[in-house]
Amino acid sequence: MDLMTLVMLAVLALLVFFMFRNGRKRKADQEKLQTTIVAGADVMTNFGLYGTIVSIDEEENKVALEIAPGTTVQIHRQTIARVVEPRDVEVLTDDEHAGVELNQDHATLLGEPEFGQRVDHDDIEPKKGDA
Repeated sequence: MDLMTLVMLAVLALLVFFMFRNGRKRKADQEKLQTTIVAGADVMTNFGLYGTIVSIDEEENKVALEIAPGTTVQIHRQTIARVVEPRDVEVLTDDEHAGVELNQDHATLLGEPEFGQRVDHDDIEPKKGDA
């Protein structure tokens, strides 16, 4: 065998090795996801819908997902992309907003309406030439 044939066989063997390795890794990730899918878990589907799992039908691979209070949808179990972990949200108090100032350069001034702006006609006093 010449050197080029050996190199091609080595590249082919390397591609097959990585293909099997990635397949096993993907399968392990899918099994881990399926064990975390339980009623009450917050999930995201692969089409971007967030919700909470209400019930799981193992026989038909259906999941009842509550997307809003009182609104449930039936989806296939394999459309669940990931379980959403709750994050700690930092809440700002009024003391932290005390130093915040508005941008005075682009502030809207009250007075004459701008071109195209709708106004209530009850608030406008007629000009001397209109009466």
